[in-house]
Amino acid sequence: MQEPERTPVLIAGGGPCGLMLAIELARRGVGAVLVDDKPGTAFNPQANATQARTMEHYRRLGFANEIRALGMPDDYPTDIAYFTRFAGYELARFSLPSAKEARARVSGLSGSWSAAELPHRVSQKFVERVLREKAQAAGAVLLYGWRLAGFEEGAAGISATIEAVDGSARRELHAGYLIGADGPRSLVRSRLGIRYAGSSGIARDFMGGRMYALYLRCPAFYEVVPHARAWMHVTYNRDRRAFMAAVDGAAEFAFHTQLRDGEDEEAITEAQARAMFERAVGRPVPAEILSRTAWTAGHALVAESFGRGRVLIAGDAAHLFTPAGGLGYNTAVEDAVNLGWKLASVVKGIAAPALLDSYGLERGALARRNTAYARELADSLGYRPADPALESDTPEGEAARREAGEHLGAHARREFNIPGITFGGRYDGSPIIVPDGTAPPPDSMNRYEPTACPGGRPPHAWLAEGRSLYDLFGPEWTLLHLGPALAEGFSRAAAAAGLDLRVVEPGGGAALRDLYGRDLVLIRPDHIVAWRGNDAGQAPTVLAQAAGLAVGRAA
Repeated sequence: MQEPERTPVLIAGGGPCGLMLAIELARRGVGAVLVDDKPGTAFNPQANATQARTMEHYRRLGFANEIRALGMPDDYPTDIAYFTRFAGYELARFSLPSAKEARARVSGLSGSWSAAELPHRVSQKFVERVLREKAQAAGAVLLYGWRLAGFEEGAAGISATIEAVDGSARRELHAGYLIGADGPRSLVRSRLGIRYAGSSGIARDFMGGRMYALYLRCPAFYEVVPHARAWMHVTYNRDRRAFMAAVDGAAEFAFHTQLRDGEDEEAITEAQARAMFERAVGRPVPAEILSRTAWTAGHALVAESFGRGRVLIAGDAAHLFTPAGGLGYNTAVEDAVNLGWKLASVVKGIAAPALLDSYGLERGALARRNTAYARELADSLGYRPADPALESDTPEGEAARREAGEHLGAHARREFNIPGITFGGRYDGSPIIVPDGTAPPPDSMNRYEPTACPGGRPPHAWLAEGRSLYDLFGPEWTLLHLGPALAEGFSRAAAAAGLDLRVVEPGGGAALRDLYGRDLVLIRPDHIVAWRGNDAGQAPTVLAQAAGLAVGRAA
């Protein structure tokens, strides 16, 4: 028999999570084979919002500017606007900056929005193209049109079978590790017998139950709609609840509508689908449907575990969101960021395999947090039926629109101004976080209080000449040297352990030292504070815990 092909890591699933993991591994010199049953990157828009934390990770990898150049025109507004119908009454609007304005403003922001990057409104289909290019350039092997057919785990690794979707070929692979980033119907999760836990099948007036999605071209949309342009358009009426994201700022849109009682998704014709869109617009308008499908809103599900042994799951295979707040795709990317450095360290023999236990502990807690926030946001919008008077040209209609506008405006500020969700995720209680006895600020959806308390994102700062502090961090481990304490102990311990550690003295004076609260701050490869203190005397012990070092690596 032919010897099976070998790879350190096999990734099932080529969405943002799988592609990001391939990048994180390949740039660290760890071979990865990725299989995805699509013929290429996504055709449908799918997720439409890249949060600021995700953009910071793209910046860390060197391609945030490429992502920010994608999608809508540079000066297209990213407003969220609510209407009775798209061409009807405008009820509320929450204004947000264009890509051009975001680049100009970010270096002047402080407090909750002190960040290296601001959010970017771009469809996943565009993002995936860049991620694919970067993964291939780093050396990952990407096999589109292939799927995982089965696998078995042994003491020495994973024996997996992959097959071409068209049935033309089958290949045997031996992998050190298998990662299931293969979506909500994950074969990997199913074979492991891992179930989702949480809530599902939630019925709401909107964003609960079956939804119908259209990817369409409608160049005439801006001609028939008498309102200022927006990125996200939301209808609020008794007839056709919907939300729609601009994809290219010119003609393409991602439209999603709540299916009503009696609407059979299997029986909807293209003409009926087009009529759904026109009902949301409120006027006849020509449109070309590029694709259409049904999906279910109302999920807040997290896997009971994130894998075992040499088989792990990530992304939608591990958690499933209702898309309020745009948290699903961004949470999936951070899964890959968290897992990437740990898996690479284990494969290289730097860390013990037990380091991978921290992946599920850290990311499971974050997934439960984020799905709860998404559900809360969906409840705010979906459990409020529209007043029948909203569309009437009467004093009662005017009063109903005013009251609806107040609620929707407040909702928009809660859903789309979320620095607390974006930056405030923490890994408190993780076995590889070295606590210092301090407590982090309260977790809040709409407020982020920068803190260097170990377990969270390092506080960001802009330095002289408009430099981001994050741009000084090393590609792996970073030690911020902010005060008089000596740092040599960490340099020696890192060298003995085979860790790539960059010691950074960023300047910034007392203000930066006060922001971080200690002379020395250890930053993980995924930009999480692992430890802080005023003495490097315990550096070997700190690194052994934070990096999960293999026996003999700590000295």
